[in-house]
Amino acid sequence: MRALIVDDERLARKELASLLSDYHTIEIVGEAVNADDAYEKIKELEPDLLFLDIQMPGKTGFDLLQMLDDVPQVIFTTAYDEYAIKAFEVNALDYLLKPVQPERLQESINKLASVIEKKERREEKSITNTNKLGPDDQVFVKDGEKCWFVRLSKVRLFESDGNYIKVYFDNQKPMIHKSLNALDDRLDDKVFFRANRKHMINLNWVENIEPWFNGGLMVTLQGGEKVEVSRRQATRFKDMMSL
Repeated sequence: MRALIVDDERLARKELASLLSDYHTIEIVGEAVNADDAYEKIKELEPDLLFLDIQMPGKTGFDLLQMLDDVPQVIFTTAYDEYAIKAFEVNALDYLLKPVQPERLQESINKLASVIEKKERREEKSITNTNKLGPDDQVFVKDGEKCWFVRLSKVRLFESDGNYIKVYFDNQKPMIHKSLNALDDRLDDKVFFRANRKHMINLNWVENIEPWFNGGLMVTLQGGEKVEVSRRQATRFKDMMSL
């Protein structure tokens, strides 16, 4: 597991690196002193794991995650427990309060090992769409000061709104600066279906289907949202939802 330590405090980086030296499965491939430095090193080194501080000069750790297209596993290292708790309704893999205690680091590494094992089992079963994000993948969503790590299986609907997309999961509807066309290229089309120009739905959340005007369909999702499937997409939708 290739890890990058991101922290503006040299002593904090040194102490964490010392603790991690006991874990032979963790290879520290680099250190970064701020978000911009980390962004460049992530592109260069392609780490699997970030030990990420939250409060740094300039951009925060949250800002860094928003800059990334593909987010590695993240373990936050922070002195601000209240800030981390309030910022996340769905947490990262873990967060550690500084100074990091060996026992808590051990718990985080155990969580990491469990996540890797489950991911490897899923990958063994998967033979298609290996470059696309599926329902078991996790994404980082930031809207203003609120942040979430969201498993895509929980996202029932993407709705275009100008240059932004509204993401429906649980009771949340944050806005992200993306286009539906960009999501088309990133998401598994066996699960996420482009219903019309403005909506993409998670097929696993479909509760009811009824005929609609001009040969289209009206789909009701388990969250209660109603989405029209355009006539152009209706035939493909029927094929995907049929035996």
